[in-house]
Amino acid sequence: MSLEGGPAPGRLPEGGLLKRSLVIAGHRTSVSLEAAFWEALRQLAVARGLSVQALVGRIDAERGEQNLSSAIRVFVLRAVWPGTGAGENSMQA
Repeated sequence: MSLEGGPAPGRLPEGGLLKRSLVIAGHRTSVSLEAAFWEALRQLAVARGLSVQALVGRIDAERGEQNLSSAIRVFVLRAVWPGTGAGENSMQA
């Protein structure tokens, strides 16, 4: 899952929580994630032909009562964890 502009293969971005503002379903919200999760989310969005905001909107629509930051982390882990069935075919455009 390495794309141009990201960290070198096998390396995770360093840093603590990063807060970013997004507009989801017409509402502005802030999401705090570790740098590695933001980078993985960006790469997953690019692989699906989506913006990060659009992918987060899809995650938000399916999360139920789960906290949005937690839902994003779980989505990323399922997408990259072998055998979970949530890889490239999950949430296709």
